[in-house]
Amino acid sequence: MPKESAHKVFVKMHKREQEVSMSSREVNMSFHRIQLLFKRRRNKMAYAHVQMFMEKLKQLIYSNDIPVINNPSIICERPQFQLLYEELGSMIQIFFNHEDQDLHNFEEVRKLKKRFKAAAEEAEDIVDIFISSVHVRNNGYFTISDVFQTSLNLEDVMRSIKSIKVEFMTTRIDNMKIDSSRRTESAAGTSNPTNSLGSKKVLEEMVVGLGGDVVQMQSAGTSRSRSALGSKKAVEGMVVGINGDAEIIRDKLVEDGKHLDVVSIVGMGGIGKSTLANKVFIDPYVVYHFHVRGWVTVSQTYDKRDLLIQVLSSIDDQLELEKATDSQLHKMLHRSLYHQRYLIVIDDIWSTEAWDKMKLFFPDHNNGSRILLTSRLNEVASHAKSHGLIHHLQHLTDEESWKLLCQKVFQGDECPKWLVDPGKQIAKNCHGLPLSVVVMAGVLAKETRTKDLWLKISCRFHSYIASDEKGCLETIALSYDHLPLHLRDCFLYLGGFPEDYKIYSPWLLWVWMAEGFIQEDGSRSLEEIANGYLMDLVDRNLLIVEELYILGGVSVCKVHDLVRQVCVEKGKEERFFLKIDSPPSNRLFGIIGKQNKKLRNWKKVITTNKPRRVVTYQEINIKRLSPPPTPSIRAFVCLHWETTIIHNISKFFRSFTCRRVLNPEKFLCSFALLRVLLLEKCESNDFSPGLALLVHLRYLDIWVSSFPQSICNLWNLQSLGIKTSSRSMVLPSNMSDLVNLRRLYCNADLYLPSIGKPMKLLEVIRKVVLGDGVDNFQKCFPGIKELTTTLYSDEENDFEVLHHLQALKLIGSGYSRRRSVEREFLRGEPNLGKYHIRFPATLKELQLIMCGLPWSDMSIIQSLPNLEALLIKDNGFEGTLWKTGEEQFQRLKVLKLKKLNIKKWEASSINFPCLKELQVKDCVNLGEIPLELGDISTLEYIVVKNCGVSLLESVQKIQQEQDDAGNYELKISVDGSYMPSCEPNHDD
Repeated sequence: MPKESAHKVFVKMHKREQEVSMSSREVNMSFHRIQLLFKRRRNKMAYAHVQMFMEKLKQLIYSNDIPVINNPSIICERPQFQLLYEELGSMIQIFFNHEDQDLHNFEEVRKLKKRFKAAAEEAEDIVDIFISSVHVRNNGYFTISDVFQTSLNLEDVMRSIKSIKVEFMTTRIDNMKIDSSRRTESAAGTSNPTNSLGSKKVLEEMVVGLGGDVVQMQSAGTSRSRSALGSKKAVEGMVVGINGDAEIIRDKLVEDGKHLDVVSIVGMGGIGKSTLANKVFIDPYVVYHFHVRGWVTVSQTYDKRDLLIQVLSSIDDQLELEKATDSQLHKMLHRSLYHQRYLIVIDDIWSTEAWDKMKLFFPDHNNGSRILLTSRLNEVASHAKSHGLIHHLQHLTDEESWKLLCQKVFQGDECPKWLVDPGKQIAKNCHGLPLSVVVMAGVLAKETRTKDLWLKISCRFHSYIASDEKGCLETIALSYDHLPLHLRDCFLYLGGFPEDYKIYSPWLLWVWMAEGFIQEDGSRSLEEIANGYLMDLVDRNLLIVEELYILGGVSVCKVHDLVRQVCVEKGKEERFFLKIDSPPSNRLFGIIGKQNKKLRNWKKVITTNKPRRVVTYQEINIKRLSPPPTPSIRAFVCLHWETTIIHNISKFFRSFTCRRVLNPEKFLCSFALLRVLLLEKCESNDFSPGLALLVHLRYLDIWVSSFPQSICNLWNLQSLGIKTSSRSMVLPSNMSDLVNLRRLYCNADLYLPSIGKPMKLLEVIRKVVLGDGVDNFQKCFPGIKELTTTLYSDEENDFEVLHHLQALKLIGSGYSRRRSVEREFLRGEPNLGKYHIRFPATLKELQLIMCGLPWSDMSIIQSLPNLEALLIKDNGFEGTLWKTGEEQFQRLKVLKLKKLNIKKWEASSINFPCLKELQVKDCVNLGEIPLELGDISTLEYIVVKNCGVSLLESVQKIQQEQDDAGNYELKISVDGSYMPSCEPNHDD
């Protein structure tokens, strides 16, 4: 359709009689109204991708300083962008205003929301394809496809959005009629409410013996009690590895405190929380200690009546409960617990709201009553009792897994010798998850006991796990079903990684942001919100923390294989990504094309069936790709080393650079909409300027020999990671064209000779050195929060002007540098002169490496009011004596000293009032750690590695003094092993 005709259609659709006004005041008012909607409700995260698209539309409408979009072909389409922006905002407002309403046809509404999400994605595809087309032509290339046109037509997708709006409002009217009718019937006395017990299903079987042995528990309201859980033999016969956990929980429950206390067991689905709780519940001493014991299973859905009946029936199975009113049930429970020392197990609780309702049932009579709570969510446990015991249930060891597997498979018989080795491998493959062991045992118990078959099963472990739909996957999948909408895409992304892959957490957060899963809420940054999502998955036991940052944040994480399997299966169901983890596939986009064959008439179809992501750990030949009918891929992640894919991509780009004619069936249809491109494991010496055609990239990670200047045309780029074999890399002066760049990482020094304008959004940059054309960091990176840079002794290093700086890493060069000679950036001149450094008050984390500062300068660092972590490494400070004096490190929590020539350290507990962790490594000349540091009340860990004998003697003295003082909380590790504490054992 011609451009003018399309505009006329839009005018009719919106009943506009005059041309759309684009005055800055009106646009800003429109933006402000819609942004207020996003800040109004927490559930807006379900529409994060729409909000990111709307931010892009805002830039297309209003920004005139971005070269790529400041193009006449794009500017003339601003009326269409404005209409689309307003229509999307209108839809968000409608959904937000009504999403808490009681919609009787909930499923229909859910489908409408799904269609709206698909329509918004389709609109974004159309806009992005249009921008790509204009950009390609603007760079002198020409396309030969009807898909890529330099005119914009949003007519069909706008019609679809309006249709969804009409259907939704019709549904609202129908609901209002139903509500009105019901109110009328109720007023007339014709309503006939059914007994809530009559509509209840029998409660699900409760897993007590780790998956195999189950105890049937009748629905709340029956006379069946929970006495079946008293079968000690059933539990002990099938449980291994939790005796120590049971003792910890039991001792906490029966200790002397008089007030009602809450003890929590937290762990992922299938790890044995209920089993552990039951083992404690039937422990003879617990049975003796508590006068009344009760058990209630909450699960995801519950109501107050059911919970009351569960507790009462578990306490006394003779009670008549079915005919009692809610008020009578509450009184009965109160009488049952009145002045009794009771233990109530609240099993499988999923929300803080559920706890807030349940805690009202249980009075505190100051007689030592206890509540034992189990949950997958650390948030729930913390909410129930922030300072109480929260016991995180750990995975089984390989030996415990093998023992459990034998118990379940052989039922007390001995394992045949020929099955021991493959059996132990199978047990090891379960990675310590009891439910996984049980599911595998169920598979093995049904198969013939031959060595060849067990070897085959050990090699094909995960396919057997996945095939048991009623086994552990259902349990773990329950966690996915219970995830908030805004976490589901984040969770599914975990399925793209190989098994046991260690995920660098910041990378994961940046990719989530680039994909549009994370959006600002007006009070927190993208990074803060994304990190909150990450910690939410950790608290839900869906992510395993592998490594922590110096201040405790998650640095590296991984996914349990079974959790990953759920991610993969759910990802396939929802076409979340196309994963290539088998040997060579040269028909990658042939698969996509087949899946999208219904999209040939793409302008008429809105669908969510397009694969949006491709992840591969194998070699693929990109030159032989069969592309889809329209662009759809938003992320391409290659985790394969030494692949030819990067060479083929480079060749791919160069061929179009030479020909100046693009075959969209090969290039644009494959890559035009990419947001995420991860190729940092694929080395390339020559990355073509054709990379600049990917204008929608938000995250780029590459391995190159020099900085590709064409990258500066990628105006959407948020995160840029560069790996190189070179020692240094020169940044182009037009770096500031990357107006949305927030993070820049490189493993080599980055030299910035000059810069066109400040990069206001840049928050993180690693290993950067300023050239003659740049006065200071504040002028080029005014919003920087995390900075790594090299120090030169002939320069002023004024970081005090960086008012947002929180983390600073300084690496001394040992050289002076004549700034007028660029080549000396690589050479330098020998000069060990003193550095001149000033720090900002906002600093929280400081690392000083090879700086050679005198210990007398430490007083400057001690005065920093917000410093929480300090690392001094490789003679970051020089000298044999460190006197901390009388000044305090006001908020310092972590102090790490490594490879220093210090011999004597004079300090007291007064200097470190908040210190939690002290590490001293490779300080072979240091005589001792000051004994008074052991008296710091907040100190939890002392870690010593590769130090002298006298220093080891000093930490032994600290340990002994603290034991004598009754401080058994301090843990001291020497060369990887914790020193034993003299804490006395207390018999029952």
